Amino acid sequence: MANLTISLDENLIKQARIKAIQEGTSLSAKVREMLAAYVRQDLPTAPAVIPKLPTGGSGGLMPGIDPSSNRSFYEAMDADMDILKLR
Repeated sequence: MANLTISLDENLIKQARIKAIQEGTSLSAKVREMLAAYVRQDLPTAPAVIPKLPTGGSGGLMPGIDPSSNRSFYEAMDADMDILKLR
């Protein structure tokens, strides 16, 4: 990590350190967090992609999908996404 020297009011630094300690973090971590948010604010946000769960014609889950297994859902969604790419 690189070091950065900035000039700030001493009272502001003391208050910020106290608040950071109360939040269980450090002033350096808070400055990193704020700078990262500052940089990200100009980046375009990608629309959220909500995959559809693979269902059978009757509206239930397709055969072979275990509703108690996250892996089963993920594999089915990945397979469905692969099919969409082929179209």
